[in-house]
Amino acid sequence: MEYRFDDRALHAEEFLRFVNQVWPGDYDPARTEEALRRTICLTARDNGTLVGCLRILTDGYFFGTITELLVLPEYQRQGIGSALLALAKQHTPTLLYFGAQPEAERFYERNGCRKSLQSYQIDQPETTEKQAVQTVQSEK
Repeated sequence: MEYRFDDRALHAEEFLRFVNQVWPGDYDPARTEEALRRTICLTARDNGTLVGCLRILTDGYFFGTITELLVLPEYQRQGIGSALLALAKQHTPTLLYFGAQPEAERFYERNGCRKSLQSYQIDQPETTEKQAVQTVQSEK
């Protein structure tokens, strides 16, 4: 297994093939490429094939977060997620905050992570044509 920190060779096409095996969805390749360029990508590769990925979003000084830690189902429970977390701990420029699904909490605790702040989310507003028109009219 080869592990890479800040894997700049990772591009949207490869990442989306990988992600769709874990989180199937209709992802936009251009927006995915932009997202990859804005994060630090830690990867696990088996003979060149992407099998695990952890992404860090950070300002480099005050704040960092793990956006996701994904491992292909057939590679889970082989230490890949733990190795990616260890790599993140060794190289992160900041503290890392992240949310975890309840079923993953024990995994993170076994890997030296401690519970911290409770998280909240603000949903992205759905912009309808009517809302867009109202916004433009109110700016006049």
